[in-house]
Amino acid sequence: MLRAITHLLTIAPDLVPDIFQRPQFTNPLAVSMGAIGGALSRYYLSLWFVQRFSPGFPYATLIVNFLGCFGMGLVVTLASERIFFLSTSARLLVAVGFLGSFTTFSTYELDAFNLLQARSLTLFSFYWLGSALFGIVCIFLGESLARVLAEWLG
Repeated sequence: MLRAITHLLTIAPDLVPDIFQRPQFTNPLAVSMGAIGGALSRYYLSLWFVQRFSPGFPYATLIVNFLGCFGMGLVVTLASERIFFLSTSARLLVAVGFLGSFTTFSTYELDAFNLLQARSLTLFSFYWLGSALFGIVCIFLGESLARVLAEWLG
């Protein structure tokens, strides 16, 4: 059985058309597949948290954001410092796809962390605080527009 699996793995690249082996195809596919898992994980964890805790505080979002940040730090460090080999497609699947859809907060924090590590305190402060503050403003603006549209259409 092991010999058959090994043989299949050695000839598998010959069975797949060349177009499906190119990064232009495999990278977006990896991101997409990871995104499905990340989004579903966030959804089911959110349901679980709402069942276990009061819906008055966003426990699920808080925990998901922390888990996403932890996962982003773990995966990026393991891959970038060559502690654990991950192919480009695997890094995209996990970091961009899964963690990116699990929580965009982890990507936001990674970007802020990179600015901080580069000792760019001005850019770090602008990005970190600006994203949080302007994000709230954008939510308010989007909500306001939705109410105006609802009234106009309604």
